[in-house]
Amino acid sequence: MTILFEDTQPLRQLEARRGGYYYAAIPATVVESWPKTKKTRLICIVANALEFQCGLNPLGNGDFFIILSQKNVTSVGLQPGDSFNFFLLEDPNPLGVAIPETIKVLLEQDDLLSKKFDTLTDGKKRAIIHQINRIKNVDLQIERAQKLIWITS
Repeated sequence: MTILFEDTQPLRQLEARRGGYYYAAIPATVVESWPKTKKTRLICIVANALEFQCGLNPLGNGDFFIILSQKNVTSVGLQPGDSFNFFLLEDPNPLGVAIPETIKVLLEQDDLLSKKFDTLTDGKKRAIIHQINRIKNVDLQIERAQKLIWITS
């Protein structure tokens, strides 16, 4: 995979009214040079120690940012203001997340539900996947996935 962007910058945090997220900034000029521009799903590698899937968010000044979760920041030992190196690769998975086995099996068994799922935008598919991943009970995952796919489409 080709590196789309590499930089070293201080760890910054958005103001509380914007979520208080830790983030890394990506200039608009860089994003506009990518084949899929701001719709690009990314893999971020921080300090050659942490790899995670992410997407771009608008910073408000024309530039973009990726969110670094508290868990990720802690795992590499960063504090606000610490400089860190990171690079971004294009994620080969167009969804940017793995489809859970529960949803795969469900879609294989139900053609109508599979067709409904296929009509959803990638963002809606990701939202459903994230909700299902939070559920530990398999039966509840199946029930919730069916419901979410039907009401979202």
